[in-house]
Amino acid sequence: MRKKEITTIEEAYTALKDYKLPYAKVAVTDIDGILRGKYIAKKKLISALTDGFGFCDVILGWDSNDQLYDTIEFTGWNSGFPDAQVTPIPETSRRIPFENNLLFFLAEFSGEASALCPRSILKKVIDKTQTLGLSALAGAEYEYFLFQETPETVRTKNYKNLVPFTPGNFGYSIIRNSVQSDFHNAFLEMCESMDIPLEGYHTETGPGVLEAAIAVDEILHAADKAILFKTFTKIFAQKHELMATFMAKWSTDYPGQSGHIHLSLQNKKDENIFFDPSKPLNISDEMRWFIGGQQKLMPELIAMVAPTVNSYRRLIPNYWAPIDNSWGIDNRTTAIRVIPGAPASQRIEYRLASSDSNPYLAMAVALGSGIWGIENEIEPTRPIQGNFWEESQNHIQSLPQSLGEASILLKKSKVGRSLFGDAFIDHFCATRDREEELYRNQVDEWQLKRYFEII
Repeated sequence: MRKKEITTIEEAYTALKDYKLPYAKVAVTDIDGILRGKYIAKKKLISALTDGFGFCDVILGWDSNDQLYDTIEFTGWNSGFPDAQVTPIPETSRRIPFENNLLFFLAEFSGEASALCPRSILKKVIDKTQTLGLSALAGAEYEYFLFQETPETVRTKNYKNLVPFTPGNFGYSIIRNSVQSDFHNAFLEMCESMDIPLEGYHTETGPGVLEAAIAVDEILHAADKAILFKTFTKIFAQKHELMATFMAKWSTDYPGQSGHIHLSLQNKKDENIFFDPSKPLNISDEMRWFIGGQQKLMPELIAMVAPTVNSYRRLIPNYWAPIDNSWGIDNRTTAIRVIPGAPASQRIEYRLASSDSNPYLAMAVALGSGIWGIENEIEPTRPIQGNFWEESQNHIQSLPQSLGEASILLKKSKVGRSLFGDAFIDHFCATRDREEELYRNQVDEWQLKRYFEII
């Protein structure tokens, strides 16, 4: 973990005093995990570091297409869309290399809006973790498709017949990453310069598919890095006349795209409490209970991890994605993959999350459900051995098969409300219900082809 240039308000003041550009950028994350922000004058940013600044609360009231949710209570026409307070976070500062090293800050909502702020939701779970004398380390890894397209061409083509960055199936290809080395090396340099270092980066199976594993960090910083990675991957691609998509499944012809989360817990001595050499496979009681909590709560909290209609297109059998709340030892066919190892590396891979998830909310669920498991000493089912889909599934729970079903379970979840708060659960579920309703109101190409003449 590198030494950051700015970690405190005082250091931010010093940096801004010497800052030559008149503007910086500030961005806050909305419910869908989209960064919403703007240029901000240097003078205003200096005062905002202590006093915050007003940001129209519509950010928490519209969807990914800037359409208003008409079923939420927090904001709307009835309130007149007032400002919500937003506070820049000094330790999230970066410099954007392709904007003359422009300063960039992540921010979070404060005041009443804090109860709905995705970053604050994760912080709430972190606070709960710390009351147990524990801290969490995390790392996200993402799969995404890259196309030789632009925002204009994909619309002109109606998202059909898109040209992939590279053709065919060629996972872990040295040929592909060497031929395109100029692009890849420039991308890796951007990630390093913006403090989003990658532990691994390679081609995956499928035309133009890439996978990136972001280096491990304290979980809040890991979530910051994840949201920045997704955003600036798209920006970097578009600046090179390419497009990256983090849809969970953009085509039925190819597997879905994951957003797996790796997790471990440390005590105050920085020891990995998942590791116990006196236990089989070095799996400590705390690790076993953590797995039990994740497994038990997975069906009722899945809406926060698979948050779009499209997320559930990925969760189908035989496509490297979980369909039940199973777990196993180093088993990639299960929802929870336990990775035994040395004291520093033993961890859990939470494989339910898709690439379209909001990193703050997905990590809040992965950590919060595990902590609940430790608190309540929840025992997991027996681990799956071999191919999950060929094993008896009587002892594990199936997952919701749609966003609407997932939202219903989340609304009813007493543990979810305890972990994340009633205000957040009610607001988030209202947004998911609206997303599902918009989808149900569509007549798609499949329905026309199937029913137009014959039925």
